[in-house]
Amino acid sequence: MTMDDIDRKIINLLQADARMSTKALAEHIGLSAPGAAERLRRLEERGVIRAFTIDVDPRALGYSLQAIVRIKPLPGKLHAVQKLLEAIPEISECDKVTGDDCFIARLHLRSIEHLDFILERIVDKAETSTAIIKSQPVRRRLPG
Repeated sequence: MTMDDIDRKIINLLQADARMSTKALAEHIGLSAPGAAERLRRLEERGVIRAFTIDVDPRALGYSLQAIVRIKPLPGKLHAVQKLLEAIPEISECDKVTGDDCFIARLHLRSIEHLDFILERIVDKAETSTAIIKSQPVRRRLPG
């Protein structure tokens, strides 16, 4: 599953603008529109491109705060905690990790009180450690 320079260009262009037309994409990469469409189709079939999506600012939806919560389930509560985390809509991402904590979750919050409300749902099943996000100097991006 190797990628050449054209595949990388396609990915970079679509990461910047997922709504770019096939014609515009073709012009940027130096291929015909059918050639660009074929490249795009192959990237999708191989699972390199999983989805075309939008990036919504949570603040526009009323979520003015973000927090990272490290979660360490109490003995015997791992699966219950995972199900609980999956059901909390304010959690936009959650990773199962190695180390002392089992999960690291990113939450979008309306207020500190909102954080308390969410953590109260977890406290009887897990220990938590929370950090409020001040800024994001590196936004989500592709590696390399």
